[in-house]
Amino acid sequence: MARHDPASTVIAATRTDGLGGRLLAMVNAKSLADTLGYRFGFAWGPMHDDRFHSVEKVDKIFSADFIDRHWLGERVEPSGFDVLEEIAFTRASLDAAAGRQSFRGWICNEFEILDFFQGRPELVRRSETLRGFGFSQAVNQALDAADKRPFPGPIAALHLRSGDIVRGKYRFMLDFSDKVVASTLVKAVASELSSKGLTTLLIGQDRATLEYLRSETGALLSDDLGSAEFGDETLKAFFEMRLMARCRTIYAGSSVYASIASTMGDVALVHPKTLFDGSRAAEMILAELSRHQTDYHPLEAAFGYQSAFLDLEDQISPERARDILEKAHTLDPQNDVYPLKIAAAFFRERDYRSGEAVLKALMTGQFEASPAMPVRAVGVLVCRTWRGDVMSKDFEAFFAAAAEGHPYAAACSAHILHEAFGKVKPALRMIARSLEAEPANALFKRIKRHIRPLTTPRSGLLAKARLRLWKAGVRI
Repeated sequence: MARHDPASTVIAATRTDGLGGRLLAMVNAKSLADTLGYRFGFAWGPMHDDRFHSVEKVDKIFSADFIDRHWLGERVEPSGFDVLEEIAFTRASLDAAAGRQSFRGWICNEFEILDFFQGRPELVRRSETLRGFGFSQAVNQALDAADKRPFPGPIAALHLRSGDIVRGKYRFMLDFSDKVVASTLVKAVASELSSKGLTTLLIGQDRATLEYLRSETGALLSDDLGSAEFGDETLKAFFEMRLMARCRTIYAGSSVYASIASTMGDVALVHPKTLFDGSRAAEMILAELSRHQTDYHPLEAAFGYQSAFLDLEDQISPERARDILEKAHTLDPQNDVYPLKIAAAFFRERDYRSGEAVLKALMTGQFEASPAMPVRAVGVLVCRTWRGDVMSKDFEAFFAAAAEGHPYAAACSAHILHEAFGKVKPALRMIARSLEAEPANALFKRIKRHIRPLTTPRSGLLAKARLRLWKAGVRI
């Protein structure tokens, strides 16, 4: 049997999301490939069909030589590839897999993948890897321009990611909120940084918000350092990342964009909660909103309430939780996560009647507007991300309300059993409770017809689901 040649095996980054996500996956994949002597490759296709993300063609970002050596095309056919997942692996385990017949290599897209590499040799540093990327002439000019801009003293960068998490579909999915520093916290952060002798450089997406915060805090914007010279958004992004890379510290949520800037400059990337803990930050946000809510875009203000709620959720009374959530919902009435959380807060106080009223108004209103199944709010209730079910901590509260005989809570519980856990018979028994209470209810009848075997049931948390049901007095 011929000996395996490592250089023939590819470690490939194939993400198709935004610029930062693609670059970070590429840095990880190339660092691992360079360490082990494997070939590095990447897929890259343009994206211009997203309101909040735009990615240019490969030759706008990278040099012809880099493309010729490493580009695998706009898409990579996954056959012949294994996927590197976040489990421990070694050089020996990779070499063993690479010896298989018809094996092409690994897809390497997980952001934390290098943390799972064990043993020798030492990994090539990510910063060194990124510096070795062959960027296009235009990108290199933007990076060089950022290097030449003089700073007026010690600076800390504060990245205000907004986009789809604050103003798009991900604001319904609470799991993503930690990627964002709420704009309503910026005044407090800038004040704290100023007390340490640092000027704040604000990098963000919403112009009006940035201008307002500059006027209130004296912070610098990237425009003050020349970003307005770049009409091309991609070149502006690279310019701003390099500015951040030159700062003393980068403060950000779990933003991949900020991670790339951190890697570029080998500069610390930290969360503002290192300045003050989550509960204190939440109270600062609520105090800012009590005084200046109207100075912010409604969705920025609503996200401030959401951020504060998530930091305080496990510490405050259901009554206070409802107060925060109601303010957020007033500002963002299309966001169904707020009334669902409000209902759950009522259920936790055993005020089942009030929570049921919230659900009934929400679900009947949406069903009357559109009979499509599931109604929009239920889609939010059973939404699942890679981190798990978005509202999993509230499932038990819905089950408890169902056990007390409330038909809309039972209807929601039927969806949870069906969509979150793939349990058809228990879901049918649950919706039967709703129909027993209201036999003529058209919504409940539609829900019953909608419950059928799923192609890929999500039953990994079945034991926990049964425990929650048992505690709620529901026997399945």
